[in-house]
Amino acid sequence: MGVEDLAGILHYLIPLPVVLPLFTAGVKLALGIRRPRLQQWLSVISLALVLVIGLVLMLGVHEFGPLAVQVGGWEAPIGITLVADRLSALLVTVSAAITLAVLVYSIGQGMVGKAEVAPLSVYQPTYLILVAGVSNAFLAGDLFNLYVGFEILLTASYVLLTLGGTQSRMRAGATYVVVSLVSSVLFLIAIALVFGATGTVNMAHLGERLPELSTDLRATLQIVLLFAFGIKAAVFPLAAWLPDSYPTAPAPVTAVFAGLLTKVGVYAIIRTQTLLFPGEQLNGLLMCVALATMIMGILGAVAQTDIKRLLSFTLISHIGYMIFGVALGSDQGMAGAVFYIAHHITVQTTLFLVTGLIERRGGSTSLDHLGGLGRIAPVLAVLFFIPAMSLGGIPPLSGFLGKIGLIQAGVAAGTPLAYTLVGTSVLTSLLTLYVIARVWNYAFWRRPSEGMVAEPGTVLEDVEADDTSTAALGPGEAVGPSSRLRDTTTAATTVVTSVVLPKSMVGATVALVAFSVALTVFAGPLIEYSYDAAVELQARTLYIEAVLGGDR
Repeated sequence: MGVEDLAGILHYLIPLPVVLPLFTAGVKLALGIRRPRLQQWLSVISLALVLVIGLVLMLGVHEFGPLAVQVGGWEAPIGITLVADRLSALLVTVSAAITLAVLVYSIGQGMVGKAEVAPLSVYQPTYLILVAGVSNAFLAGDLFNLYVGFEILLTASYVLLTLGGTQSRMRAGATYVVVSLVSSVLFLIAIALVFGATGTVNMAHLGERLPELSTDLRATLQIVLLFAFGIKAAVFPLAAWLPDSYPTAPAPVTAVFAGLLTKVGVYAIIRTQTLLFPGEQLNGLLMCVALATMIMGILGAVAQTDIKRLLSFTLISHIGYMIFGVALGSDQGMAGAVFYIAHHITVQTTLFLVTGLIERRGGSTSLDHLGGLGRIAPVLAVLFFIPAMSLGGIPPLSGFLGKIGLIQAGVAAGTPLAYTLVGTSVLTSLLTLYVIARVWNYAFWRRPSEGMVAEPGTVLEDVEADDTSTAALGPGEAVGPSSRLRDTTTAATTVVTSVVLPKSMVGATVALVAFSVALTVFAGPLIEYSYDAAVELQARTLYIEAVLGGDR
């Protein structure tokens, strides 16, 4: 089998990260509530296949360069084009890994089996549609298909965000819907303006035609697109909606939203900045946005006492690091941004999953009501500690390596604004470490709150749903939030908080922690891959030739 044959096979794989989840969602909708175990396995197998396909595409595009497929045989720039290059293949792979882990976690949590949270017939098909929308956005070769990808994932996210129909979730969902609709309308306006000015929405074709426009018109189109994508990426001052929307959702939903969805907006910024608007026309503006995003996000995190809201604000601040790399406009800065995106998707998702475990074990995510988890649940403490230290930038973890790469790129740029951002990134990292240390001290190190830990020899009476089964507890063992302890010597009853964690929830979290550690262990090849992706993005030529043909 020759090189051309291998490249031809890879072309057939490009649509599958979109098609497989959609097909599986359709099958599950047809099955309804029948055969739930089979449906769970279908979902897991589907996302596992997407992960394998992503890995194959990463290897393929690293060997052959960008690959494009013209859907339906309609040639670009008229038809729908899907493109896999180093950046999109990397993000498809990372997103498949984290969505697979979150799916396993949610199965263990019982989200798909409890009617009060979400029936099987609603949650998993919607989740798979979300994954398809994310993959479509990463692989889209034209602005309108990118818009379609955004709308697919946003429509699914509306449903996932309001699971259970509680008042807080409906209120947060309403805010999210309004903000998303504003962003979508702005994106549609931008697409209309771009098409009116150039006669095309194919991004490779736009890469050729936009330089022919006047400087002012190009700047106008660039600003409108940046504004639309800035809302989706949650950059300052367009991020006020995020801390009130994400924390109200179930833990798996919050995890995938926080870890992945904002990065789709960052990806759109990278793609349009490098392919459609190369140069340094608005890089100074982007640097100011990155600086404000870092500062305002981390200051918001410092003021929080709830772990979910605290992590939501750190999410905003660390989006600033990615925008910093993009704004530098250099290969080194872009490489740092690409590496940091892969790192942050993994670490942020992991931390929100661990927070779900903390809530399940301790009965709350408020630092005022937690304590002693380091003694009660040492495994949970380790699962939190590793990604938390990575987020805080402790060497030699991936967060440290990503930040060092961006700082080096900023120093190499040598401008006053770049030096200011270097200093701000260091300060943001220190404050991130401070807020993470505060969570550790309150939730894991300090003495447990009254009633959190059972004394030896105490008997557990489980009062959930009229069940009165009993079990003896060992030293320091904790019990569930709907249980009470009865001392066998005094007959006194004390309400306590804790719960046995399902193995699949812990296993999925362990897998993501291991994946985050792998980003450190294999940082050398990943940094090299990120640099090659940055060079490819900045050069543009290979992408344009893959879509439009090499004879142009």
